[in-house]
Amino acid sequence: MELCQTPSATRSTALNRREFLARVGSAAAFTIVPSRVLAGAGRTLPSERVHIGIIGAGGQGIVNTKQLLQFADVQVVAVADPSATSDYSKFYFGGTAGREPARRIVDEYYGKEKPAGQFKGCTAYVDFREMLDREDLDACLVATTDNWHAPASMAALRKGKHVYCEKPLAKTVHEARTLAEGAKKYQRATQTGNQGQASENHRLTCEALWDGALGDVREVHAWSDRPFSSWPQGIDRPKDTPPIPPGLDWDKWLGPAPERSYHPAYHPYKWRGWADFGTGAIGDAAAHSLFTVFQALKLTYPVTVQATSTGFNNETLPAASIVYYQFPARGSMPPLRLTWYDGYLQPPRPEELEENRQMRYNSVLYLGDKSKMLDGRLLPESRMKEYKFPPKTLPRSLGHHREWINACKGEGSTGASFDITGPMTEVLAMGNLALRFPGVLLRWDAASRGFTNLPEANKFLHRPYRDGWVL
Repeated sequence: MELCQTPSATRSTALNRREFLARVGSAAAFTIVPSRVLAGAGRTLPSERVHIGIIGAGGQGIVNTKQLLQFADVQVVAVADPSATSDYSKFYFGGTAGREPARRIVDEYYGKEKPAGQFKGCTAYVDFREMLDREDLDACLVATTDNWHAPASMAALRKGKHVYCEKPLAKTVHEARTLAEGAKKYQRATQTGNQGQASENHRLTCEALWDGALGDVREVHAWSDRPFSSWPQGIDRPKDTPPIPPGLDWDKWLGPAPERSYHPAYHPYKWRGWADFGTGAIGDAAAHSLFTVFQALKLTYPVTVQATSTGFNNETLPAASIVYYQFPARGSMPPLRLTWYDGYLQPPRPEELEENRQMRYNSVLYLGDKSKMLDGRLLPESRMKEYKFPPKTLPRSLGHHREWINACKGEGSTGASFDITGPMTEVLAMGNLALRFPGVLLRWDAASRGFTNLPEANKFLHRPYRDGWVL
């Protein structure tokens, strides 16, 4: 394990900091005095900083780390990843990732800034559980493979840390529900990596739908070109067993997933399509596209789910699929049919869409009694130009990561907390589960938390963990 200096803090000081942040994070009982008042313009007192550890320093982990470094009231003190260095030059993130590149990024940034002369160095860990034992750690950002999202986030919650977890929140129905319940039990500030929830477009779409711009919405279609060429789906497990690269703890990378030999087909960035590690196009793209749909149309659990695809071989998710959900009426809102497409599949082109406008991928189409909406714009465009948006009723966001940092300090709430994203993630997991039973209309009972017409499907509501790993 390669370590650099650890920020110094006495036990009593660290505990007092953590107790203070924990109390304001759960009860919002105090108001933080702005640092400009206590420390002068442009400075933040060390005691006000939220100390954060990064769990998973791959491409998205690096992106999140750089975002957090921009906040004067944040101190990234540790990173944890079973891989020392990984080559991302052929993936859309580019460059290198892993615990050592992440540590260097943090050290170089703070080495230039050295706010109030407090920074002593960022520590790199192979095993995130060692990092969670730190007394000075207030919060964790989880950006691992999907396989690790729930176990790592739950471990952090149990240690009293605030948690930001990348989407999708979990792999299975049971994991998603357990995380939502855990966040409530431990009263930590949580946020899921559904960055679009902080956007103006999300709020305008919700407000327009609630204003009745489309009338009653009875049908929604959402689609994506994923997995396109970023990672493989619809393929079998490789048969060769190349050596494990230096600096990679393969056992820690696998974590709760079943034992298998290392292969570059999984690590560092092609894991998303493999059923043991990722959640495919649904977990990657639908977790973003459907967030506004769930919020605007107040969706909870479907009554049925049905799927068809190019074929699921139990190794990788299908190359292309369609998932149908039927939701019951919600208050004054009528029943809704939601259809998800991936692998370049998409619904028929709406007649109202002008000939010079293309049906782009990663889109959402709402079909209402009065009108239609594509990606937040009424169809046809002339209808959009005529429409007068209602007064803004939703609070505007200060930024997705900023929401979480503020919530860690007891200031406000987050727009994608686990209690919000948990139920949606359960529904996404049901879609991947339905791919195992092509064409079967699975009937879901929210009260019993199971499928009533095919008991065999219920064994996939959770997944077995390897010995030594728990949720």
